[in-house]
Amino acid sequence: MKAQEKIWMDGKLVPWGDAKIHILTHGFHYGLAVFEGIRAFSTPDGTAIFRLDEHVERFLNSAKIYRLDMGYSAKELAKACVDLVRANPAKECYIRPIAYTGYGEMGINPLTSKVSVGIASWEWGAYLGADSTGKGVRAMVSSWTRIDSRSMPVQAKCTANYANSALAKMEALAGGYDEAILLNTQGMVAEGPGENIFRVKDDVLSTPPASSGILRGITRDTVIQFASDLKLRFYRNDATKEELYTSDEVFFSGTAAGVAKVREIDGRRIGYDGAPITDKMVKLYDGAVHGKLKRYSKWLTPVKP
Repeated sequence: MKAQEKIWMDGKLVPWGDAKIHILTHGFHYGLAVFEGIRAFSTPDGTAIFRLDEHVERFLNSAKIYRLDMGYSAKELAKACVDLVRANPAKECYIRPIAYTGYGEMGINPLTSKVSVGIASWEWGAYLGADSTGKGVRAMVSSWTRIDSRSMPVQAKCTANYANSALAKMEALAGGYDEAILLNTQGMVAEGPGENIFRVKDDVLSTPPASSGILRGITRDTVIQFASDLKLRFYRNDATKEELYTSDEVFFSGTAAGVAKVREIDGRRIGYDGAPITDKMVKLYDGAVHGKLKRYSKWLTPVKP
């Protein structure tokens, strides 16, 4: 990771190397932290943050689910993201807001701990590698099951949830794959460790519904809007892993990953006849985030000098 100049912490921009927390920070021990992943891109009009308002809204909703009072409004958090990107040299970057129970009290009960908020940004290339939009990635169906909403609130982007993701990711990498696919407790396809998943069969695009235990991704919503604009047949429906194997196309979507093509699942090749719908989504996403398509300019928040 290439160090930037500033990190936003509890209302102030501080030097990158000074952004530190105590070893007894409550959230560090008990997983009580919610976060967001946002990206800023270069456009013809300068750097702009993609779908900032939607990300901030989800950030606040995650905090509400976990009874974390951040003490900042959506407008204040959005401004903090813009100020941070402006203060750092990177023209394109990943932005990570996080709210966590801080230092002062220990024990399972988080309600006695102060809530702190930080925002960092850094340069981050294609999360699943340079081949993810071209040749595509190799995935495996994980032996680990996606956490159930009866145990953890899956619609909150909580750090604790990602221990589940980390187990699946490590298993995939150990098996020689690029990424994992998790099934839910009913054995239906849920999502990747850090991405939503789409499949194409007979020119019909589909993705698991929120009821399958997924996080409602901002990039997922972006792809759904693209599908509507392209007048594609689209459904939110459950799918088995066997249906993944026999898909014409499969792709991941996520802020870190963008739109990433899947070429193989558990040794089964996907997309013998190419991936025309995936390729369209890759092109539309690239155009939208880089300000090349005016119809999606409403999704861009400019970072003016």
